[in-house]
Amino acid sequence: MAEGPAHAAAQRPWLLWPALFIGVVSFAFSAILVRWAGEAPAMTIAVWRTGLAALFLAPVALPLAWEEMWEITRREWLLIGGAGVMLGLHFVAFIEALFYTTVASATVLVTTSPIILAVLGFVLLGERLSRRRWLAIAVGVIGAALIGYGDAGGLSGAINPLVGNLLALAAALLVSFYLLIGRVVRKERSWLAYVFPLYVVVALTTLLTAAVSGKPITGFSTEFYLLCTLMAIGPSILGHGSFNYALRYLPAAVVGLLALVEPVGASLLAVVFFGEVPVGMAIAGMLLVLASVAVALWPVRATARLQNTTRNQESG
Repeated sequence: MAEGPAHAAAQRPWLLWPALFIGVVSFAFSAILVRWAGEAPAMTIAVWRTGLAALFLAPVALPLAWEEMWEITRREWLLIGGAGVMLGLHFVAFIEALFYTTVASATVLVTTSPIILAVLGFVLLGERLSRRRWLAIAVGVIGAALIGYGDAGGLSGAINPLVGNLLALAAALLVSFYLLIGRVVRKERSWLAYVFPLYVVVALTTLLTAAVSGKPITGFSTEFYLLCTLMAIGPSILGHGSFNYALRYLPAAVVGLLALVEPVGASLLAVVFFGEVPVGMAIAGMLLVLASVAVALWPVRATARLQNTTRNQESG
């Protein structure tokens, strides 16, 4: 059963904050690990990353969540399947984007998903948006345009910034649909009962995509498979897993705000490992995008606090 905000807050385990910290750090390393594994095509990386994540979760999920998975309804299976396909295609698009544009641009553009979620919530769920939120969306679009224009200047070392940035935006759209669907399922299902079948679908999606496109799966160095193992344990299980875990105890707006740490960490790591310093125009665009996401989510966060305070006063 879904838990109310006040009850969920009261039941927050001590593991929540350490898990989120580790998850955010692992997200920051995602783009770096992908670059290091560049000997293989993007889809091959996605296949191994997602397949290993499902494999590593199986020994834990099957004994602990097997009975609950049998209780999942047909509607929930369809939702989990849809979310898995969206997340699988998100991985393919994001990893492919990193081969065409800079780490900073790809990561920041993917992190605009909270803004896309606000639009999808209005279109699909009929949620009304305040003027402040619409303004934030407009500023985010301007920021994304500045990032693309700055990379197109040829000073950032990006191979094809236009293609890379479009792929990163597509990845943001796909992950937004995945989060919308996951939000519905997680209200009723435990973390393992949702995440394990989700990861299985994700792995099958990336494997099918690679097979259709004729990408090789084997024949790479030991270092490549070790890097994919780190991606599976880090960004996939710890990163996405910690955020899905947190949704049971924290408002979605708070979890979304934590994702803003990813582009900052990824950009700093890219400077250290690759000497990839964003140009001035791109930096300005990144700041606008980050500010717009924060402004878009801030009213939701404030409203949630006000509602929780009101409930606590009424119950007291």
